[in-house]
Amino acid sequence: MTDASMDSGPKKGSLTTVDARTKKRNAAEKRFKAYGIVAILIGMFFLVVLAASILRSGLPAFTQAEMKLEFVLSQEEFDAAEGQLLKTKAYEGIFISKLQDALTENGMSVAFDAAAIERLLGKPGSMIREYFRANPDKIGTSVTFSLPASSRVDGYFKGRVSRETVVDSRFFEAKDLDLVDALADAGIIVRNFNWNFITGSDSGVDNPSGAGIGVSVIGSLFMMLVVLVLSLPIGVAASIYLEEFAPQNWFTDLIEVNISNLAAVPSIVFGILGLAVFIQFMHLPQSAPLVGGLVLTLMTLPTIIISTRASLKAVPPSIREAALGVGASKMQTVFHHVLPLAAPGILTGTIIGLAQALGETAPLLLIGMVGFIARAYPEGVVSGFIDPNSAMPAQIYTWAARADAGFYEKAWGGIIILLVFLLTMNIIAIILRRRFERRW
Repeated sequence: MTDASMDSGPKKGSLTTVDARTKKRNAAEKRFKAYGIVAILIGMFFLVVLAASILRSGLPAFTQAEMKLEFVLSQEEFDAAEGQLLKTKAYEGIFISKLQDALTENGMSVAFDAAAIERLLGKPGSMIREYFRANPDKIGTSVTFSLPASSRVDGYFKGRVSRETVVDSRFFEAKDLDLVDALADAGIIVRNFNWNFITGSDSGVDNPSGAGIGVSVIGSLFMMLVVLVLSLPIGVAASIYLEEFAPQNWFTDLIEVNISNLAAVPSIVFGILGLAVFIQFMHLPQSAPLVGGLVLTLMTLPTIIISTRASLKAVPPSIREAALGVGASKMQTVFHHVLPLAAPGILTGTIIGLAQALGETAPLLLIGMVGFIARAYPEGVVSGFIDPNSAMPAQIYTWAARADAGFYEKAWGGIIILLVFLLTMNIIAIILRRRFERRW
């Protein structure tokens, strides 16, 4: 009988036979893949929940209820108000009279007094007087005033305040909502995009409607400039020495262990160090972005050194050997060949370190940047570094700690702005890596 006439089917023990152990192994592999997919879906679910919570709570901070009132102030009314002893009170009376006329023109009649206007807007008289004194040519012409409403009026339009939850106090009364509804129906109170929240400054504990994060953004910018100028050259230089030039002995091993340990040290420890060294010993100005930048530099250095060393190690040894083989010195090999090839990883690590520093709050607690209320932009570059200021995470922490629900809303809005900055920095890191990366 020839071989062709023999049975060619699978035999016992053949590799083509799917035995019980193979079936068990394949089933285990399928289960592991399923576990991985489930883990990814769970992670994505919580990420979506987190993003939805942040957007739902923070987006209302980007709108503000405002009272827009257009009226003409005659020269006689201006002279009469300036001739009175209580000038601000006189201008408030003019404003109330113009507001009543506007309601009457819209067919509405609601009784209110100066106290109700103060609960809704504060004291508009001083702002109106300052405007016409600074712009006398506007007297006798139509002028539109946009006045931010109080946090309780703003909360009423956003659903944070309702008639059932209002408790009469010196700040707000339930009957004020009748006036608010009438003004809304007349188109006098409207909701607009709140540019002041992005460009403005903190307003103190009594005025959440006027609070803005713009000055804190500038404080964070000056801090990041300090961190970038100090941490990048120091971190890269230390990494190059340790990776390329340092001898392998117990001393360099000790340095490497300490760098790895510093990367895991809680950030508040760096705040204590900054308080002791930069403020108490060196007497640098408290709450200054310069001090905050120095503290964050100490915290960021281990991250930059570790990422830079990893980038240098990723460069193939053949590059070094080829450069040395054609007569290049050790210095030329590192700076002309190794460092340019490691640049994408170095830049990525630096930007990630800066993003981490941008979101830190604990070190800023101890150098006073949380207790300081940033009310004005710095007057120049030098004052931006040495004058007291706040930072975005510190400002968010301050708002979250205040009692008014309006500040809690501002804190969520500040988180959105902070996340936009962090996402932008991470996108830049990805673009730089893709732009300069070379594949071997």
